[in-house]
Amino acid sequence: MVAAPPAGTRVDPMDADEVATLDPLDPLAALDATAQAALVRSGEVSPRELVDAAIARVERLNPTLNAVITERFDAARVEADAGARDGPFRGVPFLIKDLACTMAGEPSYDGMRAAKDAHVVANADSHLVRRYRDAGFVVIGRTNTPELGLTATTEPVSFGATRNPWDITRTPGGSSGGSAAAVAAGLTPVAHASDGGGSIRIPASACGLVGLKTSRGRVSLGPALGELNRFLSVQFAVTRTVRDAAALLDVAAGEEPGDPLVAPPPLRPYADEVGAPQAPLRVGVMTTAPGTGESVHPDCIAAANYAAHTLIELGHHIEVSAPEGFDDPSRFETFLAVWSANAAFALDRWGKTLGRDLGEADVEPITWFLAERGRTVSAVGFMNALNDMQVVCRRIASWWQNFDLLVTPTLGTPPPELGVLA
Repeated sequence: MVAAPPAGTRVDPMDADEVATLDPLDPLAALDATAQAALVRSGEVSPRELVDAAIARVERLNPTLNAVITERFDAARVEADAGARDGPFRGVPFLIKDLACTMAGEPSYDGMRAAKDAHVVANADSHLVRRYRDAGFVVIGRTNTPELGLTATTEPVSFGATRNPWDITRTPGGSSGGSAAAVAAGLTPVAHASDGGGSIRIPASACGLVGLKTSRGRVSLGPALGELNRFLSVQFAVTRTVRDAAALLDVAAGEEPGDPLVAPPPLRPYADEVGAPQAPLRVGVMTTAPGTGESVHPDCIAAANYAAHTLIELGHHIEVSAPEGFDDPSRFETFLAVWSANAAFALDRWGKTLGRDLGEADVEPITWFLAERGRTVSAVGFMNALNDMQVVCRRIASWWQNFDLLVTPTLGTPPPELGVLA
C-alpha cells in the first residue's frame, strides 16, 4: 500500500503534477523497495536500470524539492554495473540522511554550514551504512537535515529549505525531512532516517509515510557514536510501505561489537509478521495533547480515529486510555536538559573535528541557544535529568502491562508553511 497525502495538507494540482504524483512514465517510481528487489532477482530489470531511473527522478524533481544535498551518481552507477552486493535489496537505490550516519569518502556535514565550508569527508562507514550496503542497496546521495538535527523542520542555512512534495509551500518536518520528502516523491523507495525527539515520526506524518522509531539498542550507532550519551536517538529509515519497514529492520537490527545497549532479538524475522494472523489486541486511543491545554487539529484527530475504527473492524478491542506519565510536568525540563547538553556536546565534537572552537557566528541561532543552555547543565543536573526521565519512562511503560498499542495523532497540526518553525 502506498501512503496517501497526510491529513490536512493541500495538494495543489500544479504541485501534484510536478512532484507528488509518482511519474506515470516511470513505473519503477511507484514500486516499494521489496518490489524493486524482486524485479532484480527475477532478471526483469538490472541494478543499473533501477539506479539510472532513480537518478533521473532526482535530476527532475530535486530542483523543486531540495531533498538531496550531495550526489554520488557516478559511484552508484559503477556499483550497479558491478552487480551490487548480493543481499535482499540488491540494486535498489538508497539515500542517506546527512546526520550521524557516515559513509567512507563521502561528505559528512550534519547540516552545519561550518562543516560544509570545510568540505568534511567521513573516513569510515558506520555499522548501519555497512549493513544497508551489504543488503544490496546502492547509495545515490545524502539528504537534507537541519543543523545537528535539532529542529522539527528542514530549513538549514547550509543548504536551504526542503519542500513537502504534497504542497511545496509547507515543511516536510524534521529532522529527517530530506529523506521523507525524497521517499514521498518517489526519488527512492526508502531512505535512511534517525530520530531523537521525533525526527523520523514528524517527517513521516508530514509526508504521509511509514515512520518507525525503533527500540533503544535495536540498531547499533557504532563505531563512532555512543549509545549511552545519545540514548534518545536511534537510526533507521522512512518507507512508503509497512512491509519495507519490516524487511529493512531485519537488515538494520542486530548487535555489533561493544554495543552497550542491545534490544532482545525478535522471535522471528520482522518481515514474517506482516500479514500474519493476529490475536485481538487491546488498544488505547488518545486524541488530546498530553499535559498541555493546547488543542489538536480536527484533521489530526480524524486520522487517529480512522485508525482506531480500522482496528475495530479487524476485531481488536479499543478504549480511550493512555499512560498517566504523559502528563508529568517534569518531562519537558528533563528532556530539555538532556537535549541541550547533547547540543553542547555535538558542538564541542565538531570543534575538535574542524580544529577550532565554534562560536555564535558559526551556527544557527537555535543551535547556539541550545548549546549555551547545555553548557549551564552541571554533571549533577545532567544525572538528575537522566534519573527523572527514567522514572517517568517507567510510569509510562507500566501502562503497556494492560495494553498492546496506543493510537494517537503523530502531530497536533498539519504541516505548517515553510518559514514558520524556522
